[in-house]
Amino acid sequence: MPPGSTSRPSRIAAAPAPVPLARFCAAGECLSAITEWQAWLGSEKRASPHTIAAYGGDLARFFDFLVEHLGTAPGFAELAALRAADFRAFLAQRAGDGKARSSTARAMSVVRGFYRFLDRRGLVHNPALATVRSPKLPISVPKPLTVTEAADTLDSVEEFASEPWIASRDLAILTLLYGCGLRLGEALGVTRREAPVTAGIMRITGKGNKERVVPILPVVAAAVADYVALCPFAEGPDSPLFLGARGGTLNPRIVQRRVVQLRQLLGLPGAATPHALRHSFATHLLAGGGDLRAIQELLGHSSLSTTQRYTAVDSKRLLAVYDEAHPRAKAPR
Repeated sequence: MPPGSTSRPSRIAAAPAPVPLARFCAAGECLSAITEWQAWLGSEKRASPHTIAAYGGDLARFFDFLVEHLGTAPGFAELAALRAADFRAFLAQRAGDGKARSSTARAMSVVRGFYRFLDRRGLVHNPALATVRSPKLPISVPKPLTVTEAADTLDSVEEFASEPWIASRDLAILTLLYGCGLRLGEALGVTRREAPVTAGIMRITGKGNKERVVPILPVVAAAVADYVALCPFAEGPDSPLFLGARGGTLNPRIVQRRVVQLRQLLGLPGAATPHALRHSFATHLLAGGGDLRAIQELLGHSSLSTTQRYTAVDSKRLLAVYDEAHPRAKAPR
Protein backbone atom coordinates (compact mmCIF):
# COMPACT_ATOMS: atom_id res chain seq x y z
CA MET A 1 0.00 0.00 0.00
CA PRO A 2 1.43 3.46 -0.86
CA PRO A 3 2.76 5.58 2.04
CA GLY A 4 0.06 7.58 3.77
CA SER A 5 -2.73 5.40 2.43
CA THR A 6 -5.16 4.18 5.07
CA SER A 7 -7.81 2.44 3.05
CA ARG A 8 -8.39 0.98 -0.35
CA PRO A 9 -11.52 0.80 -2.48
CA SER A 10 -13.28 -2.55 -2.67
CA ARG A 11 -11.84 -4.82 -5.33
CA ILE A 12 -15.06 -6.63 -6.08
CA ALA A 13 -17.66 -4.76 -8.08
CA ALA A 14 -21.16 -5.66 -6.93
CA ALA A 15 -23.03 -7.78 -9.44
CA PRO A 16 -26.48 -6.51 -10.40
CA ALA A 17 -29.33 -8.12 -8.47
CA PRO A 18 -32.24 -9.81 -10.27
CA VAL A 19 -35.13 -7.46 -11.02
CA PRO A 20 -37.26 -7.53 -7.84
CA LEU A 21 -40.70 -9.12 -8.04
CA ALA A 22 -42.30 -5.83 -7.01
CA ARG A 23 -41.27 -4.50 -10.42
CA PHE A 24 -43.52 -7.01 -12.24
CA CYS A 25 -47.17 -6.07 -12.74
CA ALA A 26 -48.45 -9.64 -12.68
CA ALA A 27 -50.73 -11.99 -10.76
CA GLY A 28 -49.27 -13.97 -7.87
CA GLU A 29 -48.96 -17.21 -9.81
CA CYS A 30 -46.87 -15.42 -12.43
CA LEU A 31 -44.66 -13.86 -9.76
CA SER A 32 -43.76 -17.30 -8.42
CA ALA A 33 -42.96 -18.48 -11.95
CA ILE A 34 -40.76 -15.42 -12.56
CA THR A 35 -38.77 -16.19 -9.40
CA GLU A 36 -38.20 -19.75 -10.62
CA TRP A 37 -37.32 -18.48 -14.10
CA GLN A 38 -34.66 -16.10 -12.78
CA ALA A 39 -33.18 -18.85 -10.62
CA TRP A 40 -33.23 -21.23 -13.61
CA LEU A 41 -31.36 -18.71 -15.78
CA GLY A 42 -28.55 -18.63 -13.25
CA SER A 43 -28.35 -22.30 -12.30
CA GLU A 44 -29.26 -24.15 -15.49
CA LYS A 45 -28.46 -21.65 -18.26
CA ARG A 46 -25.47 -20.33 -16.31
CA ALA A 47 -26.38 -16.77 -17.25
CA SER A 48 -24.34 -13.99 -15.66
CA PRO A 49 -25.93 -11.60 -13.12
CA HIS A 50 -25.81 -8.87 -15.78
CA THR A 51 -27.72 -11.09 -18.23
CA ILE A 52 -30.31 -12.07 -15.62
CA ALA A 53 -30.86 -8.41 -14.73
CA ALA A 54 -31.18 -7.40 -18.41
CA TYR A 55 -33.61 -10.24 -19.16
CA GLY A 56 -35.63 -9.38 -16.08
CA GLY A 57 -35.93 -5.78 -17.24
CA ASP A 58 -37.13 -6.89 -20.68
CA LEU A 59 -39.76 -9.20 -19.17
CA ALA A 60 -40.92 -6.52 -16.72
CA ARG A 61 -41.50 -4.10 -19.61
CA PHE A 62 -43.52 -6.80 -21.41
CA PHE A 63 -45.77 -7.14 -18.36
CA ASP A 64 -46.06 -3.33 -18.16
CA PHE A 65 -47.34 -3.42 -21.73
CA LEU A 66 -49.84 -6.18 -20.91
CA VAL A 67 -51.30 -4.24 -17.98
CA GLU A 68 -51.93 -1.27 -20.26
CA HIS A 69 -53.05 -3.45 -23.17
CA LEU A 70 -55.36 -5.77 -21.22
CA GLY A 71 -56.38 -3.47 -18.41
CA THR A 72 -55.37 -5.99 -15.74
CA ALA A 73 -52.33 -7.64 -14.23
CA PRO A 74 -51.99 -10.88 -16.21
CA GLY A 75 -51.97 -14.38 -14.81
CA PHE A 76 -51.45 -17.71 -16.54
CA ALA A 77 -54.88 -17.60 -18.19
CA GLU A 78 -54.21 -14.20 -19.74
CA LEU A 79 -50.76 -15.24 -20.96
CA ALA A 80 -52.23 -18.34 -22.60
CA ALA A 81 -55.02 -16.36 -24.27
CA LEU A 82 -52.82 -13.75 -25.96
CA ARG A 83 -53.22 -13.69 -29.73
CA ALA A 84 -50.60 -12.99 -32.36
CA ALA A 85 -52.08 -9.51 -32.71
CA ASP A 86 -51.35 -8.84 -29.03
CA PHE A 87 -47.69 -9.72 -29.41
CA ARG A 88 -47.49 -7.60 -32.56
CA ALA A 89 -49.00 -4.72 -30.59
CA PHE A 90 -46.09 -5.06 -28.17
CA LEU A 91 -43.66 -4.82 -31.08
CA ALA A 92 -45.54 -1.83 -32.48
CA GLN A 93 -45.41 -0.02 -29.15
CA ARG A 94 -41.66 -0.46 -28.94
CA ALA A 95 -41.24 0.77 -32.51
CA GLY A 96 -43.38 3.79 -31.69
CA ASP A 97 -41.22 4.50 -28.65
CA GLY A 98 -38.15 4.55 -30.89
CA LYS A 99 -36.57 1.38 -29.50
CA ALA A 100 -33.77 -0.06 -31.60
CA ARG A 101 -34.59 -3.19 -33.56
CA SER A 102 -31.78 -5.04 -31.81
CA SER A 103 -33.27 -4.12 -28.42
CA THR A 104 -36.75 -5.24 -29.48
CA ALA A 105 -35.38 -8.48 -30.92
CA ARG A 106 -33.75 -9.27 -27.59
CA ALA A 107 -36.96 -8.41 -25.71
CA MET A 108 -38.95 -10.80 -27.92
CA SER A 109 -36.31 -13.47 -27.40
CA VAL A 110 -36.74 -13.05 -23.64
CA VAL A 111 -40.55 -13.29 -23.94
CA ARG A 112 -40.25 -16.45 -26.04
CA GLY A 113 -37.81 -17.94 -23.56
CA PHE A 114 -40.14 -17.23 -20.64
CA TYR A 115 -43.05 -18.82 -22.48
CA ARG A 116 -40.94 -21.91 -23.22
CA PHE A 117 -40.06 -22.08 -19.54
CA LEU A 118 -43.76 -21.98 -18.60
CA ASP A 119 -44.72 -24.47 -21.32
CA ARG A 120 -42.17 -27.06 -20.22
CA ARG A 121 -43.60 -26.92 -16.73
CA GLY A 122 -47.16 -27.31 -17.97
CA LEU A 123 -48.18 -23.85 -16.78
CA VAL A 124 -48.89 -21.92 -19.99
CA HIS A 125 -49.17 -23.01 -23.62
CA ASN A 126 -49.60 -20.38 -26.33
CA PRO A 127 -49.01 -21.44 -29.96
CA ALA A 128 -49.75 -17.92 -31.25
CA LEU A 129 -46.33 -16.67 -30.23
CA ALA A 130 -44.64 -18.99 -32.72
CA THR A 131 -46.38 -17.17 -35.59
CA VAL A 132 -44.96 -13.76 -34.63
CA ARG A 133 -41.72 -12.71 -36.28
CA SER A 134 -39.12 -10.74 -34.42
CA PRO A 135 -37.56 -7.68 -36.12
CA LYS A 136 -35.12 -8.72 -38.80
CA LEU A 137 -31.59 -7.62 -38.01
CA PRO A 138 -28.77 -7.01 -40.48
CA ILE A 139 -25.93 -9.50 -40.29
CA SER A 140 -23.24 -8.01 -38.11
CA VAL A 141 -19.75 -8.31 -39.58
CA PRO A 142 -16.82 -7.88 -37.18
CA LYS A 143 -14.65 -4.80 -37.74
CA PRO A 144 -11.06 -5.80 -37.03
CA LEU A 145 -7.94 -3.68 -37.24
CA THR A 146 -5.36 -4.37 -39.90
CA VAL A 147 -2.14 -6.09 -38.82
CA THR A 148 -0.33 -2.75 -38.98
CA GLU A 149 -3.03 -0.95 -36.97
CA ALA A 150 -2.99 -3.65 -34.29
CA ALA A 151 0.81 -3.48 -34.05
CA ASP A 152 0.76 0.34 -33.86
CA THR A 153 -1.88 0.15 -31.11
CA LEU A 154 0.31 -2.08 -28.95
CA ASP A 155 3.45 -0.06 -29.72
CA SER A 156 1.84 3.24 -28.72
CA VAL A 157 -0.30 2.37 -25.70
CA GLU A 158 2.42 3.16 -23.16
CA GLU A 159 2.62 6.80 -24.29
CA PHE A 160 -0.46 7.85 -22.31
CA ALA A 161 0.35 6.33 -18.92
CA SER A 162 1.26 8.53 -15.97
CA GLU A 163 3.54 5.90 -14.37
CA PRO A 164 5.74 3.12 -15.76
CA TRP A 165 3.75 0.35 -14.03
CA ILE A 166 0.49 1.68 -15.52
CA ALA A 167 2.09 1.77 -18.96
CA SER A 168 3.12 -1.84 -18.46
CA ARG A 169 -0.38 -2.74 -17.27
CA ASP A 170 -2.06 -1.21 -20.31
CA LEU A 171 0.31 -3.00 -22.67
CA ALA A 172 -0.27 -6.32 -20.90
CA ILE A 173 -4.05 -5.98 -21.18
CA LEU A 174 -4.10 -5.09 -24.87
CA THR A 175 -1.55 -7.80 -25.61
CA LEU A 176 -3.85 -10.35 -23.95
CA LEU A 177 -6.80 -9.14 -26.03
CA TYR A 178 -4.93 -9.34 -29.32
CA GLY A 179 -2.59 -12.22 -28.54
CA CYS A 180 -5.17 -14.53 -26.99
CA GLY A 181 -8.49 -13.28 -28.37
CA LEU A 182 -9.89 -12.50 -24.93
CA ARG A 183 -12.89 -10.32 -24.22
CA LEU A 184 -12.07 -7.31 -22.05
CA GLY A 185 -14.13 -8.71 -19.17
CA GLU A 186 -12.26 -12.01 -19.41
CA ALA A 187 -8.88 -10.28 -19.23
CA LEU A 188 -9.94 -8.18 -16.24
CA GLY A 189 -11.28 -11.31 -14.56
CA VAL A 190 -7.86 -13.01 -14.48
CA THR A 191 -6.56 -13.37 -10.92
CA ARG A 192 -3.04 -12.96 -9.63
CA ARG A 193 -2.78 -16.73 -9.27
CA GLU A 194 -3.75 -17.21 -12.92
CA ALA A 195 -1.34 -14.59 -14.29
CA PRO A 196 0.17 -16.03 -17.49
CA VAL A 197 3.78 -15.03 -16.84
CA THR A 198 5.23 -17.93 -18.82
CA ALA A 199 4.41 -19.24 -22.28
CA GLY A 200 2.05 -22.20 -22.39
CA ILE A 201 -1.70 -22.36 -21.93
CA MET A 202 -4.26 -20.65 -19.72
CA ARG A 203 -7.81 -21.57 -18.79
CA ILE A 204 -10.34 -18.79 -19.25
CA THR A 205 -13.91 -18.67 -17.98
CA GLY A 206 -16.02 -16.86 -20.55
CA LYS A 207 -19.69 -16.18 -21.18
CA GLY A 208 -22.07 -18.53 -19.44
CA ASN A 209 -19.22 -19.70 -17.19
CA LYS A 210 -17.89 -21.75 -20.11
CA GLU A 211 -14.25 -22.65 -19.73
CA ARG A 212 -11.78 -22.79 -22.60
CA VAL A 213 -8.04 -23.14 -23.05
CA VAL A 214 -6.04 -20.45 -24.86
CA PRO A 215 -2.34 -20.56 -25.78
CA ILE A 216 -0.01 -18.00 -24.22
CA LEU A 217 2.63 -16.83 -26.67
CA PRO A 218 6.05 -15.77 -25.29
CA VAL A 219 5.37 -12.12 -26.20
CA VAL A 220 2.12 -12.21 -24.21
CA ALA A 221 3.77 -13.86 -21.21
CA ALA A 222 6.61 -11.32 -21.29
CA ALA A 223 4.17 -8.39 -21.26
CA VAL A 224 2.25 -9.81 -18.30
CA ALA A 225 5.45 -10.70 -16.41
CA ASP A 226 6.77 -7.15 -16.85
CA TYR A 227 3.54 -5.75 -15.42
CA VAL A 228 3.57 -8.13 -12.44
CA ALA A 229 7.16 -7.14 -11.66
CA LEU A 230 6.37 -3.40 -11.78
CA CYS A 231 2.97 -3.39 -10.05
CA PRO A 232 3.47 -1.60 -6.67
CA PHE A 233 0.63 -3.41 -4.88
CA ALA A 234 1.31 -6.70 -3.11
CA GLU A 235 -1.91 -8.60 -3.64
CA GLY A 236 -3.21 -12.02 -2.65
CA PRO A 237 -3.39 -14.88 -5.16
CA ASP A 238 -7.14 -14.54 -5.66
CA SER A 239 -7.18 -10.78 -6.17
CA PRO A 240 -7.57 -9.31 -9.67
CA LEU A 241 -4.38 -9.29 -11.73
CA PHE A 242 -5.04 -5.87 -13.25
CA LEU A 243 -5.46 -3.03 -10.77
CA GLY A 244 -6.36 0.62 -10.97
CA ALA A 245 -4.06 3.49 -10.04
CA ARG A 246 -5.04 3.26 -6.35
CA GLY A 247 -4.92 -0.50 -6.13
CA GLY A 248 -8.61 -1.20 -6.57
CA THR A 249 -10.34 -3.17 -9.29
CA LEU A 250 -9.51 -1.78 -12.72
CA ASN A 251 -12.63 -0.30 -14.30
CA PRO A 252 -13.08 -1.43 -17.93
CA ARG A 253 -13.89 2.18 -18.86
CA ILE A 254 -10.24 3.05 -18.15
CA VAL A 255 -9.15 0.60 -20.85
CA GLN A 256 -11.85 1.82 -23.22
CA ARG A 257 -10.76 5.43 -22.76
CA ARG A 258 -7.16 4.47 -23.39
CA VAL A 259 -8.13 2.93 -26.73
CA VAL A 260 -10.06 6.08 -27.61
CA GLN A 261 -6.84 8.06 -27.02
CA LEU A 262 -4.97 5.65 -29.26
CA ARG A 263 -7.65 5.96 -31.90
CA GLN A 264 -7.19 9.71 -31.97
CA LEU A 265 -3.40 9.53 -31.94
CA LEU A 266 -3.11 6.94 -34.70
CA GLY A 267 -6.07 8.00 -36.81
CA LEU A 268 -7.75 4.61 -36.36
CA PRO A 269 -11.36 4.01 -37.45
CA GLY A 270 -14.23 4.56 -35.04
CA ALA A 271 -14.66 0.80 -34.74
CA ALA A 272 -11.27 0.54 -33.01
CA THR A 273 -12.25 -0.60 -29.50
CA PRO A 274 -10.79 -3.12 -27.05
CA HIS A 275 -13.16 -5.72 -28.54
CA ALA A 276 -11.81 -4.96 -32.01
CA LEU A 277 -8.52 -6.50 -30.88
CA ARG A 278 -10.37 -9.78 -30.26
CA HIS A 279 -11.88 -9.49 -33.75
CA SER A 280 -8.40 -8.82 -35.10
CA PHE A 281 -7.03 -11.91 -33.37
CA ALA A 282 -9.60 -14.12 -35.12
CA THR A 283 -9.40 -12.42 -38.52
CA HIS A 284 -5.61 -12.46 -38.66
CA LEU A 285 -5.52 -16.13 -37.64
CA LEU A 286 -8.01 -16.97 -40.38
CA ALA A 287 -6.06 -14.96 -42.96
CA GLY A 288 -2.93 -16.87 -41.95
CA GLY A 289 -4.58 -20.21 -42.64
CA GLY A 290 -6.07 -20.93 -39.21
CA ASP A 291 -8.73 -23.63 -39.00
CA LEU A 292 -12.23 -22.25 -38.43
CA ARG A 293 -13.07 -24.91 -35.84
CA ALA A 294 -9.88 -24.19 -33.91
CA ILE A 295 -10.64 -20.45 -33.96
CA GLN A 296 -14.13 -21.22 -32.67
CA GLU A 297 -12.60 -23.04 -29.71
CA LEU A 298 -10.09 -20.26 -29.04
CA LEU A 299 -12.82 -17.60 -29.03
CA GLY A 300 -15.22 -19.68 -26.94
CA HIS A 301 -18.06 -19.48 -29.45
CA SER A 302 -20.81 -22.03 -28.81
CA SER A 303 -21.90 -21.92 -32.45
CA LEU A 304 -19.69 -22.19 -35.53
CA SER A 305 -22.02 -19.78 -37.34
CA THR A 306 -20.80 -17.01 -35.01
CA THR A 307 -17.19 -17.71 -35.96
CA GLN A 308 -18.07 -17.91 -39.66
CA ARG A 309 -18.71 -14.17 -39.67
CA TYR A 310 -14.94 -13.78 -39.86
CA THR A 311 -14.86 -15.53 -43.23
CA ALA A 312 -16.95 -12.66 -44.63
CA VAL A 313 -14.42 -10.16 -43.28
CA ASP A 314 -11.52 -12.06 -44.82
CA SER A 315 -13.30 -12.39 -48.18
CA LYS A 316 -13.94 -8.64 -48.28
CA ARG A 317 -10.29 -7.98 -47.53
CA LEU A 318 -9.15 -10.33 -50.29
CA LEU A 319 -11.44 -8.59 -52.79
CA ALA A 320 -10.14 -5.20 -51.68
CA VAL A 321 -6.55 -6.33 -52.21
CA TYR A 322 -7.49 -7.72 -55.61
CA ASP A 323 -9.21 -4.50 -56.68
CA GLU A 324 -6.21 -2.46 -55.60
CA ALA A 325 -3.38 -4.62 -56.86
CA HIS A 326 -4.45 -6.84 -59.73
CA PRO A 327 -3.58 -5.39 -63.15
CA ARG A 328 -6.95 -6.45 -64.59
CA ALA A 329 -9.00 -5.38 -61.58
CA LYS A 330 -10.12 -2.12 -63.16
CA ALA A 331 -11.08 -3.69 -66.47
CA PRO A 332 -14.79 -4.10 -67.24
CA ARG A 333 -16.14 -7.39 -65.85
